[in-house]
Amino acid sequence: MSPDRYLRTFDVLNLLVQRKEGLRLTEIKDALGLPVSSVHNMLQTMVSAEVATVTDDLRYSVGPRTVALALQTLQSLDIRAIARRYLQDLAKDIGDDVYLAMQVGKRVIYADRCLGTQRISLDIRLGESLFLHCTATGKLFAAHDAKLGDMALAGRLPKLTAATITDPVELQSEYERIRTQGYAKSDEESVDGIVGYAVPILDGSGHLAAAIHVSVVGKRATRPHERKLLDSARECAKQIERQLGRATDKV
Repeated sequence: MSPDRYLRTFDVLNLLVQRKEGLRLTEIKDALGLPVSSVHNMLQTMVSAEVATVTDDLRYSVGPRTVALALQTLQSLDIRAIARRYLQDLAKDIGDDVYLAMQVGKRVIYADRCLGTQRISLDIRLGESLFLHCTATGKLFAAHDAKLGDMALAGRLPKLTAATITDPVELQSEYERIRTQGYAKSDEESVDGIVGYAVPILDGSGHLAAAIHVSVVGKRATRPHERKLLDSARECAKQIERQLGRATDKV
């Protein structure tokens, strides 16, 4: 098969993944600007190889072999390895410690850490379970996962600081606010003198895959710094999302 035909195959797949209901031969031909015979031959080869499927009414869709390959590719992605250099750049840019957070079953943990440039920082151990009611990252995951949210609301809500939310009704409102504003904040709710921020990282399907957490110590937690931090963290999340297959320019 010629290099051009390989490329046209990917062009066809790119069309098919955007149309769940499938596409007819003429629609594919018109979109690619190719002769009917060329497109027909290519589609027949793709169907034979299970790269594409065709229905009785002659609509073409993505085939099982393509789906399986896509799933295997996603499963092979190590978010920590992908995110590492972007998180390092973020830590240098804003000066604060930056963490990569992930959900493991019913637990939310920090899986990686990049040190900022500040001399004083909070030493948070990797792998420890985070509270779902008072840490920015825990609240973010609980807000986006109904099972985690229900578990937090039904469980004990220990008061770690004077600012910790311990009322389930108030916590439910906090989860709703997080979903609306697109990030989570812990304003000294977990540790006195520490303000935490969590920004979501979405996968190619738009689901929460991980989160960027930033810990800000003491007087650095000003409104101007918060705006810069959130802008930079969101851009960092977009860069990681692109590597995970998310078309962030369409969001």
